[in-house]
Amino acid sequence: MKRFGFIGLGNMGGAIARGLTAGGAFELHGFDPSDVMCGKNADIMTIHKTAQDVAGNSDFVLLAVKPQVMRPVLQGLAESLGPETCLVSIAAGVTVAQLAAWSGGACPVVRVMPNTPAMVGKGVYALCFDHEKIDEACRRTVLETFSSIGQAHVLPEKLFDAYTGLIGSGPAYVYAFMEGLIDAGVTLGLTRAQATDMVTGLVGGCALMAEADGAHPTLLKEMVTSPGGTTIAGLNALDEHRFKFALSQAVLAAARRSRELAE
Repeated sequence: MKRFGFIGLGNMGGAIARGLTAGGAFELHGFDPSDVMCGKNADIMTIHKTAQDVAGNSDFVLLAVKPQVMRPVLQGLAESLGPETCLVSIAAGVTVAQLAAWSGGACPVVRVMPNTPAMVGKGVYALCFDHEKIDEACRRTVLETFSSIGQAHVLPEKLFDAYTGLIGSGPAYVYAFMEGLIDAGVTLGLTRAQATDMVTGLVGGCALMAEADGAHPTLLKEMVTSPGGTTIAGLNALDEHRFKFALSQAVLAAARRSRELAE
């Protein structure tokens, strides 16, 4: 059984670890400077006293630490890493080149970008295998691992800013959309609790329909849109306010900011 280590057991690291527990394919190891985070995950993994201990007992090491501390963390791990270890980083804005340099160039490096639905087992992950030391076995294991706990999309690193703008920041756009619908429902006389339950069910149901084979958002939209009816009136109002343009501008702005933060 392969060993998967976690350095950082916060919301995202802990969520990914619990997703892997369900599959039962890995022996899990972990470290976090917070005793509370360690305690929350002690039931699913072996907790170690140091990050170096995790690296020494793992075939794959997932780095779930803040970008600003990634360099000292990796420099501290360098002596515990070798060519048989695969580093997997989920830190935003830290490049493959930086990860390789800070870890001493001792092992293959994979970048993975998650989004917050990973915390409920519905993550959409971008995987970057640009590092020259990644072999087919490492690539296959990482891809299968993240495919087992959500959607996994292999992208070159140059498209990670696009992923961040669209998918990494995407949950905020969806929640803002939901918030707007809820407020409209309250304006029309529904209680906030009623409107929230209804909108949550609406979005969840629509997502399931969109996941069906052969479904396309345009066709699904047309199913609801009768000539001269209520829905087309609402869609026309969205067009008047440049709804799609506003969404595209939000994604482009977030992607642009992602590039700026990496510079």
